[in-house]
Amino acid sequence: MEDLLKFIVENLADHPENIVITREGDDIKVAVPKAEMGKFIGKQGRIAKAIRTIVKASAKGERIRVDIVEVE
Repeated sequence: MEDLLKFIVENLADHPENIVITREGDDIKVAVPKAEMGKFIGKQGRIAKAIRTIVKASAKGERIRVDIVEVE
């Protein structure tokens, strides 16, 4: 599941090396630099919602929560 999320994130970001994905139980946190935050949220949160939908669909019944967090 983290591999799928990593693939999506790397293709959205200008500098994918600055993005950190961590998993703690059912929570997956995507740490995104402030300069690239708009690409991950999108207009009215559509991209973030699409990312969450794709990850939840691939979870096969497992409860997963994806948080997109801004870092300096």
